[in-house]
This record gives sequence, C-alpha cells and structure tokens, in this order.
Amino acid sequence: MSRKTSHTLRYLLAALAITLASTSLYANDLAVGQPAPPITMTTLDGKHIDLKDLRGKVVIVTFWATWCDPCREELPLLSQYAQQHAKDGLVVLGFSLDTPDQLDQVRSVANNLSFPVGLLGDPHVPGYGRIWHLPVSFTIDREGRLVDNGWKDKEPEWTQEQLDKVITPLLSQQHETATNYSP
Repeated sequence: MSRKTSHTLRYLLAALAITLASTSLYANDLAVGQPAPPITMTTLDGKHIDLKDLRGKVVIVTFWATWCDPCREELPLLSQYAQQHAKDGLVVLGFSLDTPDQLDQVRSVANNLSFPVGLLGDPHVPGYGRIWHLPVSFTIDREGRLVDNGWKDKEPEWTQEQLDKVITPLLSQQHETATNYSP
C-alpha cells in the first residue's frame, strides 16, 4: 500500500470513528408522539420522582446549570409558570448539570424555584442522549407521550409565548383515561 493510500485510509477511518462516536454521544430515543423515555429525579432533599408516576400530568423535563446564563434567565419564568399552573396538572422537573461540589450554588438557585431540582450526575441520559447544550427541555403530555423535543427547538429557552403555545393547550386537555373511563 502506498504512503498516500495509507494516509487517506487512516484519515477516513479517523473520520468514521469521530462520526460514530458523536452519533452515540448525542443518540436519543426521542420521537414526538411516542412514549417519553423513562427518567427519575433524586431531588436535592433525597426524594425520588419517577416520570411514570406522573402519568395524568403534563411534565416539562428541563436541564440547566448555574453557570448557564440563558438558564438563569429562563428559570424564573418557568418557575412562575409552573406555580401558576400546578393546579392544572403541570409538573416541572429541573435537572442541574452542576457537579456535587457546586451543590451550594444549585441550592441557592433551587430555593427560588417552585419545582423540584436534582443533580443530574452524568450528562449521558438514557433515551434523551448526551446533554450537550443548555438549556434544553422536553415536554410530555398526560399520557406520557413526548410532545416537544427540545433538541429540535430553534430557540431552546422558554419564553412566555412558547409556554402559551406548547404547554397551555396541553393543560386544557383532559386525561384520555379519565374521559374514556366508564364504570
């Protein structure tokens, strides 16, 4: 094999390895209209909240960090909206990408939020992929189906307009099981 062919082959193999690695790093099982991947939060006070136990609620799973300026701007809006709509069946789960040595900063932010917060621990979240940009959120309807894939959002930060467009209509829909139930 010539030196040029060998160099080209090494280059192609390296490019393939990078492509495969990046594909697996960002891989996720998210499909709008399909069941959302399972996820469980351990809150800062040690409680466990499992997505499957929130069936019948509209759930926003959001990923953020104290060092993320757009996240710090988004969190108060999301907190206010969550508080206003808790009676309508809205639950927000806030997963912080901060490390345990930043727990004091996370607690400081979490103390001003109306929703539970937990440390993610590992940016590789089964089913959701590697959390590589922040903020990123995923919306799950009352039946446990993904209705908004944050990876596809052109503007990843929640705004009041986005909340009104994506979440508010879900809150007005009744739980299918409840409406189809007959004794």
